[in-house]
Amino acid sequence: MPTYLLDARTATNHFPGIGRYTSNLARALVPLLAADEQLTLLHDPSQPSRWPLPPANGRVRHLPAPISPFSLAQQWQIPRLIRPLNAATYHSPYYLMPYRVGLPTLLTVYDFIPERYPQYTAPRARLLYRFFHRLALRSAAHVVTISEATGHDLLKGYHYPAAQVTTTPLAADPQFVPQSSAAQTHLRHRYNLPRHFALYLGINKPHKNLVRLIEAWAEVYRHMPQPWPLVIAGAWDERYMEPRLTAARLGLLGDGILFLGPVAEPDLPILYSAAELFIFPSLYEGFGLPVIEAMACGTAVVCAAGSSLPEVAGEAALLFDPHDTVALTAALHRAVNDDPLRAELAQRGRAQAQKFSWHNTAAATLALYRQLST
Repeated sequence: MPTYLLDARTATNHFPGIGRYTSNLARALVPLLAADEQLTLLHDPSQPSRWPLPPANGRVRHLPAPISPFSLAQQWQIPRLIRPLNAATYHSPYYLMPYRVGLPTLLTVYDFIPERYPQYTAPRARLLYRFFHRLALRSAAHVVTISEATGHDLLKGYHYPAAQVTTTPLAADPQFVPQSSAAQTHLRHRYNLPRHFALYLGINKPHKNLVRLIEAWAEVYRHMPQPWPLVIAGAWDERYMEPRLTAARLGLLGDGILFLGPVAEPDLPILYSAAELFIFPSLYEGFGLPVIEAMACGTAVVCAAGSSLPEVAGEAALLFDPHDTVALTAALHRAVNDDPLRAELAQRGRAQAQKFSWHNTAAATLALYRQLST
């Protein structure tokens, strides 16, 4: 029985993006396995996780591995742990991994933000990032990237062989669907939100381009007959206060800009659905999952025409140059003031979101497992 080993030690709360990827991939792989195939999941039971893994059964095995990906000890402890399995392949969703497992190895690569925006990462951290990426790439027989844009960055920055790179896009989780009016009304009451608002969801790191978004929104807000606020939701890094300071300087705090902070996972589909418009101005994304999530919820999207975002949004979003405040302002003016356009974008967005599925990602990944094991 061929055994494919997926290292799910990153399916923990410490790794929100990678945890989501690993959890969805594992669950989508299970129904695709042949009768004579088995999926073994390395996992760390000592770490809290909101990312469920498929339960153990005849085709799924859980192998406890309470060994941190940040630990040097994983270099010998993980190979020793998995050796009795006689596995056919090893898949690491993270570049901090055991680099000599003695198996054909598949590596997932997401983005290269520390290298594309070095000014926001300490020099030592950048050197370590590149060093360990090189080790991981040298260990991998094949690499999957979450977008063509990330694949291009990999080929350009590391000169990795193109024949050994496959793109397997992400997808929205199943709960991201249009929500009822009653659910939206209830959410507005709980979060004290108005009937109409635009939405940004994500962290406030500089490459997310929030300062430019707030400056553009200030111009749009001043010319709206019945102004809506822009709601900025998501995790907040206190090192980067410039978006909030910019909103205060422009006199938008409280009326024109609402900083919501982190939102509970079950509330995200309702928040997307309740928004008139979702705006994603990021300068660089490995994939840009919030764009697909908003589209899946039936919300019109305005997003940056850079990095992976055009391949994710397709023709279903209003695109703009993320380096051009005038272009962003014009796109927002158009989206805010054109009700039929928003309705059309919402319709196109739902169709676009359906092009991405964890089933397809898992099928492509399983094909690579089989290819590497022969």
